[in-house]
Amino acid sequence: MTRFARWTAVAAAALLVAGCGGGSSGDGKDGGKNSDGPSAAAPSSTGSPGLPASLTGQRLDWGRCKATSDGPAPGSGWQCATLKVPLDYEKPAGETIGLALIRSKATGGQGKRIGSLLFNFGGPGGSGVGALPSYGSVVGPLHERYDLVSWDPRGVAASEGVRCRSDKAIQAAESVDTTPDDATEEAAYFKDAADFGKGCAKAAGKLLSHVSTTDTARDMDLMRQVLGDRRTHYFGISYGTELGGVYAHLFPKNVGRLILDAVVDPSADTVGHAKNQTLGFQRALDDYLKSTGQDPAQGSRKIADLLKRIDAKPLPTAGGRELTQTLAVTGIVLPLYSKQGWPTLTDALKDAEDGDGSALLDLADGYNERDASGHYGTTTHSQRVISCLDDKQRPTPRETKARLAEFEKISPVFGDFMAWDTAGWCHDWPVPGQYDTPEVSAPGAAPILVVGNTGDPATPYEGARRMADELGKGVGVELTWKGEGHGAYGSGSDCVDSTVNRYLLEGTVPKDGKVCS
Repeated sequence: MTRFARWTAVAAAALLVAGCGGGSSGDGKDGGKNSDGPSAAAPSSTGSPGLPASLTGQRLDWGRCKATSDGPAPGSGWQCATLKVPLDYEKPAGETIGLALIRSKATGGQGKRIGSLLFNFGGPGGSGVGALPSYGSVVGPLHERYDLVSWDPRGVAASEGVRCRSDKAIQAAESVDTTPDDATEEAAYFKDAADFGKGCAKAAGKLLSHVSTTDTARDMDLMRQVLGDRRTHYFGISYGTELGGVYAHLFPKNVGRLILDAVVDPSADTVGHAKNQTLGFQRALDDYLKSTGQDPAQGSRKIADLLKRIDAKPLPTAGGRELTQTLAVTGIVLPLYSKQGWPTLTDALKDAEDGDGSALLDLADGYNERDASGHYGTTTHSQRVISCLDDKQRPTPRETKARLAEFEKISPVFGDFMAWDTAGWCHDWPVPGQYDTPEVSAPGAAPILVVGNTGDPATPYEGARRMADELGKGVGVELTWKGEGHGAYGSGSDCVDSTVNRYLLEGTVPKDGKVCS
């Protein structure tokens, strides 16, 4: 079972945009108030209350980064360290866990340095330690004045990462129908969901109750103090926007320059989020189909019919595994994250219509982090333990069945899959969730730049306006890009990139509602 709110680092499309609309005449400046340059004061005392000096005063032992099971060590320009944080913030002097950090120092020298720029690439569950080095070239203009910093959040990869089932069990679960058609398939679907939760509980132990977005936001503020920054400067992508909003709510006075790109709608609950994503992926599919000369409605129906045939009889593949309906949907989703993937989708769909599921399976394997040896990554494991601790709602099978028609109306391709996911994702989860929707109001915070993309499949652009509104008047500032793909910065728009860079480097706040087209 896979949820599509996945992380992104460099997967955005290289879409060239001719110019931008909206004026810059309304731009303002923060007057350097959010700078951590050489004249900045010492770290503020508005951090997490009650933390012992052994944590707030710790010195990070930066050293050469090591290779991981998922990739080689980055170059010599990168350093890694471990930050100690409380397991439970209700017991700040109690047991600690270690968070893996990575950084590359500002290249412009101490006189030009603003401070640290923290990155979260989304998920939840994405490894910042793994993603940041490949993203460094995208944010080259920012590197001159910022130390680029990211981390593996608690429960992710090198920070007490959780693996809920073995590679063999993951592959075996691929045969489970995630859009059950009868009582037998439904029972198997929910049994698999419950078994996954039990595996997570066994693997994570007491950590399972301490991997929430709120916990990670508190880790961020401790990180700020230990790094020596007076304010938090932050670049959050996808789920990272929700994390940024929660941080701003908890620590509004510590907000420096925050970018939220590919914005999760903070007003949406579990079902609302699923509807948003269903709509977003259908929009992206419609745009793809238009680009091939097809009528979107007819093209979508053709794909939906293909998926029904695969549901009844999985397709063979060159490697001997079968392409199930769920794997086929996953394979269709991946190339919709970026316009660059559209030609690959065309070829994969043609092969599937001809009876060969190999290309769609390769795409699904890429999404599920399965390598040639059959080893799977754990991003979705971490994603699930974090989101199920965050989300309080637990839709029942009966409630889900009642919503199937509504979801299918939004998308004949993705609707059923997304509807059933609302009931199965956290079914019989070992620990309760914390909230229906995250609180992101941040009165008194410095202006936060919220970037939405009209063609974003995973985080529909309406979420950007809602995030800006919920952050509060004078805090949330919306920038819109009329583009394609998940995320806007670094995706080919000079207008977007220059607006973000001026905000982060100069403190120039654009006019709320500025549009890059």
